[in-house]
Amino acid sequence: MQLVIVESPAKAKTIEKYLGKDYKVLASYGHVRDLPPKDGSVRPDEDFAMDWELYGDKQRQVKAIADAAKDADRLILATDPDREGEAISWHVQELLRKRRALPKDVQRVTFNAITKDTVTKAMQAPRELDQDLIDAYLARRALDYLFGFTLSPVLWRKLPGAKSAGRVQSVALRLIVDREREIEAFRPQEYWSVAAQMAHDGTDFTARLVTFEGTKLDKLSLGEEGIAMHAKAAVEQGAFRVEGVETKPHRRNPQPPFTTSTLQQEAARKLGFSASQTMRVAQTLYEAGAITYMRTDGVQMDPSAVSACRVAITERFSGHYLPEKPRHYETKAKNAQEAHEAIRPTEFSREHFGSGDEARLYDLVFKRAMASQMASAALERTTVTLRDATGRNELRATGQVVKFPGFLAVYEEGRDNKGDEEDGGLLPAMKAGDMPAKKAVTAEQHFTQPPPRYSEASLVKRLEELGIGRPSTYAATIQVLKDRNYVRTEKNRFFAEESGRLLTSFLERFFDRYVAYEFTAGMEDELDDVSGGRAAWKAVLEAFWRDFKPKSDEVMEKKPSEVTEALDEFLSDYLFPAKADGTDPRVCPKCQAGRLSLRGGRYGAFVACSNYPECKYTRKFAQPGGENGEGSEDEGLGKDPATGLEITRKAGRFGPYVQLGEGKDAKRASIPKDIGDLTLEWAIKLLGLPRAVGVHPETGLEIVSNIGRYGPYLMHDGKYARLRTTADVFETGMNAAVSMLAEAANGGGRGARAKAEPIKVLGAHPTSGAEMKVMAGRFGPYVTDGTTNATLPRAVKPEDLSAEEAIRLIDEKAAKGPAKGKKKAPAKKAPAKKDAAPKKAAAKKPAGKKAVKAAEVSEDEVPF
Repeated sequence: MQLVIVESPAKAKTIEKYLGKDYKVLASYGHVRDLPPKDGSVRPDEDFAMDWELYGDKQRQVKAIADAAKDADRLILATDPDREGEAISWHVQELLRKRRALPKDVQRVTFNAITKDTVTKAMQAPRELDQDLIDAYLARRALDYLFGFTLSPVLWRKLPGAKSAGRVQSVALRLIVDREREIEAFRPQEYWSVAAQMAHDGTDFTARLVTFEGTKLDKLSLGEEGIAMHAKAAVEQGAFRVEGVETKPHRRNPQPPFTTSTLQQEAARKLGFSASQTMRVAQTLYEAGAITYMRTDGVQMDPSAVSACRVAITERFSGHYLPEKPRHYETKAKNAQEAHEAIRPTEFSREHFGSGDEARLYDLVFKRAMASQMASAALERTTVTLRDATGRNELRATGQVVKFPGFLAVYEEGRDNKGDEEDGGLLPAMKAGDMPAKKAVTAEQHFTQPPPRYSEASLVKRLEELGIGRPSTYAATIQVLKDRNYVRTEKNRFFAEESGRLLTSFLERFFDRYVAYEFTAGMEDELDDVSGGRAAWKAVLEAFWRDFKPKSDEVMEKKPSEVTEALDEFLSDYLFPAKADGTDPRVCPKCQAGRLSLRGGRYGAFVACSNYPECKYTRKFAQPGGENGEGSEDEGLGKDPATGLEITRKAGRFGPYVQLGEGKDAKRASIPKDIGDLTLEWAIKLLGLPRAVGVHPETGLEIVSNIGRYGPYLMHDGKYARLRTTADVFETGMNAAVSMLAEAANGGGRGARAKAEPIKVLGAHPTSGAEMKVMAGRFGPYVTDGTTNATLPRAVKPEDLSAEEAIRLIDEKAAKGPAKGKKKAPAKKAPAKKDAAPKKAAAKKPAGKKAVKAAEVSEDEVPF
């Protein structure tokens, strides 16, 4: 018997079907072990010795692999064809060696697609494990561990509120924060454009003023309304004649097939997918044998695939759409990792595959790959120049027409910003001397715009341009930034949160080298040298650790007050920008005597007055000085008509709130986000909560409405029903309240949960065929296929659960069956119970600590 090891059970079933009875294919369910999430797992003083720990939920699977290996004549390691796949194979081999279950004949095979032909050919060309790739994995894993476990404790002690930092994560965050700074520093400039609406031979077109009074205009030349109106009048009064018509042919070539990065970018632009969603769906397509491996920097296709693509083009289009020779592409990305084939469909005869998200992503991959081998698009650009009788004022009209669509008949690449669109449209046929009719002249005011905030697509693109990290890890890196609340997304754009901004400032001030773009990209170069056999992995680690460790020790020795003082100086220009009137920007706007400075508190940094406690003026860290800062002062809304006490709007650590009165007896209420302008009337309503809706007609008990931690709700006799908005808290009447409570009670509260949106959808279960979903349950998140519910391990985040893990959890839970009998049996024996109790406690405590650390420190390449 020959034993084959792959990552996922879906892949295992498919490959076992291809190979036949002589082969047994088992899945490792991804990585089987990792560095324990505690200090000392990597020991630089011992030549970077590393300890490995088997994942707690992989015990059963590893045992099954070891048992099968003992009876196997040959072990074939067939994990994914990249660095991580090589590492998984190495881990499996090492575990089997320790358990004395390693067969004498061990071979490594890789395949880029899960088709019968590809898998069969791969089995005929085995090789040994690639030690260079394994060394690159060890270097990267140790590097991220040392960075995270050395720097994160510094953050916890010196920067309250900070959660973790990572080698790539922190640099990605800096990109977002830097863009936020650019936007804040941006000062819009006014400019005007003058255009004439014209017509010729029944066709309307627009001509823009490009020369005024003999001077060529650039974007900002018409900088104010007065000169713009003067220019408009000149165009209105002038008789414009066609001076010249210039027509130039233009060719557009197709883009290469997708790489990991470009797939993430296009899926974000065209499908609205996040990077993690794209990789999850692509993984499903790969395991189903629909597309080739989706973690790649390569842009070339296999010659046989190119031939199949050209045949498909010929069958679908005329011969004009097929270039004479196949197109060849070369990788342009900086630090391109181990070259693999580009992402493409495994069969160009299959135009469609799957349904839902899978079908949409497959369609994107198919069209991009087909377009990459099609003929160029032939376009014609026309520029028409018109001048008035003086010759000092000039209009220009541009147009573009597609003469031959070529690859555009199948696919056109998306754009990050609308401003990237080229001028288009068709101009009427004109020649020198023609005088088109002038229908109207407009002068429009504009303002220069700041650079746009990053979207997932543009952030991924920028990271790749800078050579930071690896496209295969971008999804996990971005997810960490979201999970840590360092950033938030609005309308698919990243906004830097207060905590993210403070962390970036801290790192720039004390660890500037390690969040520098050039340094991080340089580290990727060194790691690539390791994977290419050009550098020793321990030498790379030694060079990093030699400088990093003393720097972290130096910062750890600083007092928190010293850190705050240094940050106050470092951020002075941002927190206290110069005022237009020349007054001191640090003077407290409330007492006019104290000076403002950055302070550190239990919940993070804030700006406060030096005259505390006499003056209690504060503002959030991320709120710069000037008018915005003064606006954070307590705002009086008026007096409560019932008590005569003052109602004040305040800003607290957990957001804005209203307060009635002063001192210990003051009443407070948070201000919900869905309230527009806060008025005295709204403040009185909020302070009056909970609101009595009335007495329930059946029970005689009171129904109340209120706003809780999870939003607005109704409560009656210990039962709850959700409300949609804050306004519903004050407007819901008795009939509606009774109806909503009845609906919620029908399922004991479960009905409402069952209708809730899943946290994540993972595709069909290979056995039941039912869709797997990750749901939020009463006792924590769980994954279900509609029949079996399996609780997620504490260390696994719902958003990060993979399809393979979901299948394993569901299968394991289903295999256990009812567990009531097993739980009750030990309880009958008192002595056994006493002996067992301490063992359980001892086993659980370390696991709990590890889970906490794993949640606090998450690195970029492989999560702890």
